Amino acid sequence: MFDIRKIQEQVIYAAIKSASNDETAREIIFEKDGRAGTEDNPTWVKSTMKRLENHFDKSVIHEIRRNCQCGYGMDEKLALVKELMALSSNAEEFGNLDKAQAAGIYCENGELYLQFLFCPCPMLAEVDRLATNTWCQCTTGYSKVLFEKAFACEVDVDLLKSIKMGDEKCLMKIIPQGPVWK
Repeated sequence: MFDIRKIQEQVIYAAIKSASNDETAREIIFEKDGRAGTEDNPTWVKSTMKRLENHFDKSVIHEIRRNCQCGYGMDEKLALVKELMALSSNAEEFGNLDKAQAAGIYCENGELYLQFLFCPCPMLAEVDRLATNTWCQCTTGYSKVLFEKAFACEVDVDLLKSIKMGDEKCLMKIIPQGPVWK
């Protein structure tokens, strides 16, 4: 069995170190006195994000968190998106496929969206509510990697809603930066 907390600590540490340095990464992940290592998961998630928010500006925070995407199940999801692409000739057809909608993908006014009616993050299972969407930015990184691989172009992903912030669903807008269907 894998330890999701340890994986998250390592991934976030590496992303912070890449954006700054080893000392900053250690302080944010473990606190200066190492006290964070004894926190339960919900407390650690909230306090780590607070330390991250106190240390960096919003654009750097989002970049750090996008680089923390876990990649769980990426191969299966990529195969599904590629299958849906093969069955469609444009965004509307893609988003209107039953299989796409079952996976939370839909098209509205020519724009693609991905939604979850539950929070898919195992680290947030015991978290009641988040004060900011900082933690949730990892899912934009995951979706960016997924859709860039499938669409073979740059993709921007905007987080519009988050269940853990009190919304009824998690919702992202998927914005391809190049042609997808030729």
